[in-house]
Amino acid sequence: MSGSNSPREAEIVRDTAAVPETSNSSETDVSQDFWAQLRSTTQSRIGLGRTGNALPTSEVLALRAAHAAARDAVHEPLAVDEFATRIAELGLGEPVTVTSKAASRSEYLRRPDLGRLPADLSPITHGDFDIGIVLADGLSPRALTDHGAGLLSALAGELGGYTIAPPVIATQARVALGDHIAEAMGVRTLLVVIGERPGLSVADSLGIYLTHAPRPGRADAERNCVSNIHPPDGLAYADAARVVAGLVAGARALGRSGVDLKDTSRALTGSDETSLTVGDPDT
Repeated sequence: MSGSNSPREAEIVRDTAAVPETSNSSETDVSQDFWAQLRSTTQSRIGLGRTGNALPTSEVLALRAAHAAARDAVHEPLAVDEFATRIAELGLGEPVTVTSKAASRSEYLRRPDLGRLPADLSPITHGDFDIGIVLADGLSPRALTDHGAGLLSALAGELGGYTIAPPVIATQARVALGDHIAEAMGVRTLLVVIGERPGLSVADSLGIYLTHAPRPGRADAERNCVSNIHPPDGLAYADAARVVAGLVAGARALGRSGVDLKDTSRALTGSDETSLTVGDPDT
């Protein structure tokens, strides 16, 4: 068989070549403008475009980089001594460090139950305080490193009318570990500042879990959570602290926290940026 085109095939090729190419550049520009406006309102991956039937290479690489950052945020250990020095400089008392019964990061990830139980609370001195603050590495030690000191400073400023126990730094920690720590501290209201589960958009977000009258065995429905704290893209330290101060006052007046306690700060300020939820059992 000859490798050359048949007369009919040659005619088709000539006819095809004679057809002028059409450009959809104006439609593409309109589409990109549309998605650009939406992307400015969210960190979600939307309107990424395509190359053939696949994502553009740049977006594939960006997704892989975000996934790697999320994994690193989970596995990178908290530099406890360095972090404790920064916390001590805030003047809230010498921080105490405790850990959970999870002996390693691997065990912490495989056994959430161990992350909720203390290994040794003897370093904590019992007192009589209105508020206790636990700084927990959680699922993102990086978040605590990046935002913990700044957020704690904002909280101390908003909660200046209360007695605050010296801060406790907890490693390999889940939220419920704070209940045991609070009992050892002797506090009436507990705030657990903890690194939230990293995602593909944010790897360094903090959450604050509030529990009034904390004690071991408290259910997640008895807590309130202010989440997505990671300025400049997430909730600012001052805004989070303001919401928490309102919740603390409400919990003390109501006598409990959780589903019955509502955030009124947005109604007072007209803001809708606060993320307030009931406690996440996976944290």
